[in-house]
Amino acid sequence: MPSPAHRRPRLWPAVTTIALVGATLASTGPPGQAADGWQPASSYTSTDQGDGTYSVPLLGSDVPDVSVERVPAAENDEGRDVYYMISTTMHLSPGAPIMKSYDLVNWEIVNHVFDRLGVGDSFSLRNGQNSYGQGQWASSLRYHAGKFYVAFNTNNLGGSYIYTTDDIEDGAWTRLPLGRAFHDPSLYFDERDGGTPYIFYGSGSTSAVKLDGDLTRVVAEYPNILRPADHPGSPFLGGLFEGAQVQYIDGHYYVVIITWPPGQGRQVVLFRSPHLLGRYATADGSNPYQARGALNSNGFAQGSLVPIARDGGRTDWHGMFFRDSFPVGRIPALIPATWQDGWPTFGDNGVVPVNGVFDKPIRLSPAQERLERQKSLVTSDDFANDAPHKAYMDEKWTIPSPPDVDESLLGVELVRNPGFESGAVSPWAGQFGAQLALDGADPAAGSAALKVGNRTVNGSGPNQSLDGVLQRGVTYAVSAKVKYSAGPANVRFNLVVDWGSGVQVMASGDVPAGRWTTVSGRYTVPSTADTAKVKFAVETPWGNPQPPSSSVEYLLDDVSVVGQPVTTEHPTEAEIAPNGSRLDMTWQWNHAPDNRHWSLTDRDGWLRLTTGKVVTGDYVYTKLSNRAELTWFEEARNTLSQRTFGPKGSAETKLDFAGMKNGDVAGLAMYNRGFSYVAVKRVDGRNTLGVVNRVQPFPVTFDQATAERFVPGTEVPLGDATVVHLKGDVEFDAPTGQGWTTFYYSLDGLAWHKLGDRVGPQTLDGSLAHFMGHRWGLFDYATRQAGGNVDFDHFLLSDTLTAEGKPLGTAALDAAIAHARTLNEHHYPADTWAAMRAALRKAEEARTTRAGTQNQVDAPERALSLELARLGVARFPVAVSASAQTRCTGPNVALTVEVTNHEAVPVDVSVETPYGTKSFHDVRPGRTRSHPFTTGERDVPAGSAAVTASATVDGEPRTVDLAAPYQARTCR
Repeated sequence: MPSPAHRRPRLWPAVTTIALVGATLASTGPPGQAADGWQPASSYTSTDQGDGTYSVPLLGSDVPDVSVERVPAAENDEGRDVYYMISTTMHLSPGAPIMKSYDLVNWEIVNHVFDRLGVGDSFSLRNGQNSYGQGQWASSLRYHAGKFYVAFNTNNLGGSYIYTTDDIEDGAWTRLPLGRAFHDPSLYFDERDGGTPYIFYGSGSTSAVKLDGDLTRVVAEYPNILRPADHPGSPFLGGLFEGAQVQYIDGHYYVVIITWPPGQGRQVVLFRSPHLLGRYATADGSNPYQARGALNSNGFAQGSLVPIARDGGRTDWHGMFFRDSFPVGRIPALIPATWQDGWPTFGDNGVVPVNGVFDKPIRLSPAQERLERQKSLVTSDDFANDAPHKAYMDEKWTIPSPPDVDESLLGVELVRNPGFESGAVSPWAGQFGAQLALDGADPAAGSAALKVGNRTVNGSGPNQSLDGVLQRGVTYAVSAKVKYSAGPANVRFNLVVDWGSGVQVMASGDVPAGRWTTVSGRYTVPSTADTAKVKFAVETPWGNPQPPSSSVEYLLDDVSVVGQPVTTEHPTEAEIAPNGSRLDMTWQWNHAPDNRHWSLTDRDGWLRLTTGKVVTGDYVYTKLSNRAELTWFEEARNTLSQRTFGPKGSAETKLDFAGMKNGDVAGLAMYNRGFSYVAVKRVDGRNTLGVVNRVQPFPVTFDQATAERFVPGTEVPLGDATVVHLKGDVEFDAPTGQGWTTFYYSLDGLAWHKLGDRVGPQTLDGSLAHFMGHRWGLFDYATRQAGGNVDFDHFLLSDTLTAEGKPLGTAALDAAIAHARTLNEHHYPADTWAAMRAALRKAEEARTTRAGTQNQVDAPERALSLELARLGVARFPVAVSASAQTRCTGPNVALTVEVTNHEAVPVDVSVETPYGTKSFHDVRPGRTRSHPFTTGERDVPAGSAAVTASATVDGEPRTVDLAAPYQARTCR
């Protein structure tokens, strides 16, 4: 059985205790009945049709690399199967979201595995480092022996990790580093071998390792368990061959793999074997795995098999696979399977149409289904700092000490014979076959240059040792002059170092044929670098197959590596310490935040972003071999983001920019590597509003200020205004595969003005430099001086666009308000009722205030409808409140129990105490009955009276058990 820490509380014992306190209001039955007109729509990320069907893909938002795990009803305290799902969020913080569902169709975020992946530079947008396109990838989620486990790989942050917890929704996660990288790791506990843990991993083939019992050490290796070569002629194998997920079903191990054969689409392949380790478990070493194409339809691919319990102990299996749907992202789909001879066929005879409709595999009560449909992966927010507290918000980190720096090695040339004026090639040496020679015919300066010839691969070039002279945490100015005569019109050259962790590009640049060109850049040596043995080299970027640049002969001169004065940022305790602000779990930061520079408490009901540093324009994509530059917007720290949703959506915010400094830029973005945003820029004390649009192709080098120049015709001087309302409407289906955003502004929230034409197109960047769907972002960055700030008052979502020209619709809001006003608070737990009343107050305020957009109407309606739906499943079986009190009657204690009927029908009540019992029959609606119990004692300890109330409500017999606590009493 699972440990108590992870078990979820059952509904009635938790809520009935709260009911004892009692409260006041009046009138009807449970919410959700269509009679009063309240019939809320599904959430923005639900494709539940409300009639027992759903469409695929699910969610309409970026939820890639999904792994789903079931916790059976027998192993939790909710009395039904619960499903959890995890996804990839790469560089976002907090990361690795845990999503929960009861029906596999509707999902909500209930936790994150981590707040930040590390305090180092690359996950914190610090010292020129970043984790775009890297970070946390392809998690697998497992439930084993009462504990939850998550395994994922990081491409740039120390390899793979396993996190574990007893409580998946509220508990803290323990981090276990594996010390090496596993591509798309799939953790699997083999219950037929005593729960032995394995990780399946790989791209191009699938290997496995066995872990020790602590899941911290590899104890056995099993390379190439699955490989395409073992199944010659199979048309569904080839390309990718990754994302393995393992399940044991009816005597066989099934491994789900995504493939991408040439000339075909992404698809699902299943492998099946009675032996988990394949050829390593057969007597003759033969391969027992059979392979079969399982799904090749519209690109639905990577994911996992999901069990669904049926009557009689039978289990059905569906597939949860995602589909590339950029620029929204990679969107999951629950696809039913028909099984025959131990193999599934997914969808309708292997066909899964986009927007295809299927029957829901799990049906809940009407009230529960209404609640599930209201749950969402995106949400509006009034920044009231009222989100639940989660353990990941208190994540602990040890801050490394700043490195000791030998200042005698700063400001001096570290390269020996940098200009090749010594009369010898030494200490330079050729690598990968390159031949080096002095050339005096065409030096860039001085008497000689270095001629680099006999190149056959891109790594062919000169190198020399920089052992013991580079220093951790120090930034180096790196440069070299390069010239070549024959070959491509332009060649990229990299200046690199290698200390045993692979080639690190320090500087790079494009060199045109026939002209001496300086390649230069700045590079900060990571705190984890082993600087005792370092090789410095000049290369052209690696490729497979080798590009034409691999054979270019060139001249090299004036190579330089010089350490700069130490201005390196170092992580601090204050940067990561909780700041008293709690954001909803739908929000994620673009990289780990600096908690000193954002707040929900500095100004009540507002999100404040403060610029902590000035953008530099020196950041590059460390993932990309061409070291393409980042924009200022991508360099900005503390950009707060949320998923977009398709096929269309709208986001609105209110921006107070009075605290900006000259050079600051702040606004609302729809972003990825390509982005569109509306922002206020302050230049020489003047504030101007405008739209920026950055689309492909993305140059390797560019001027950052030019890249974020306002689109002509969108600039609006703001004069003396200090507040502006901003709105972005995005269309993802006009045409499909592109994102087009139309921006609007208002000075009062009522009269709105369009800022030019719609801008775009935003599409998938083939370099996968970000490799996630476009997101909404709230941002603020400084180009001149740090310390300015802006405040965002709210973030309001809608699926209605201004361009649709629809009149403002308040029918749904009116229906929700009207329904809420009919409810009797005694039917519901106090905390759930209080949450609904808070949402009702905001909805009523919105309704009595003139609205300027549909966002201003939809946001409060969605919030209220969610809370009303929660009431629908939290309703007490019988609305009765009970209280008990002790008092002195002469020398002895008397105990009085009082019961009030809040139902519309008579109620039978029985009361049991240590001092006797009492029954009340047919307690009429609204009536209170009480009974004094004579204890006969001078000292009575604290205790509680047990109250049972029964009635026929809505034609159904119901019973509720309550506990009425009383205080200890001593009489003299």
